[in-house]
Amino acid sequence: MLKTACTHPDLLYALAKCGHGDKILIADGNFCLESYTHPDAAKIRLNLTAGIPTVTDVLRVITQTINIEQAEVMLPDHSSELPIYSEFADIIGDGISLNRLERFEFYEVSKKENVKIAVATGDLRLFANIILTVGVVTSA
Repeated sequence: MLKTACTHPDLLYALAKCGHGDKILIADGNFCLESYTHPDAAKIRLNLTAGIPTVTDVLRVITQTINIEQAEVMLPDHSSELPIYSEFADIIGDGISLNRLERFEFYEVSKKENVKIAVATGDLRLFANIILTVGVVTSA
């Protein structure tokens, strides 16, 4: 039995294949993975039911499994701050700022070839999408 934060076999396998600079999309329940991700991205569908799991549930596990170098979030059309941004920042920690992208700019980034994993969640919060850039592992 694995003793790691992530035990989902498909997600763990996809994370293990990522290298420095690769990206991971964690999407809310309204984000269409088929329309807005690269065809070669590993699509992990965790959206069990409405609200389960949330983007922040998945983010907590991923941040305990790999190092994060950068994060990008989707701005709503009215370009305001969303409460989920502070949740993201609290989970990611380590002074990593959230790069805010306009909605259609976020979609363009999510379609790029270097987005290796796209995770669908059941999160019902609007604009609760985040793209993580895999960081390097530093020696102890």
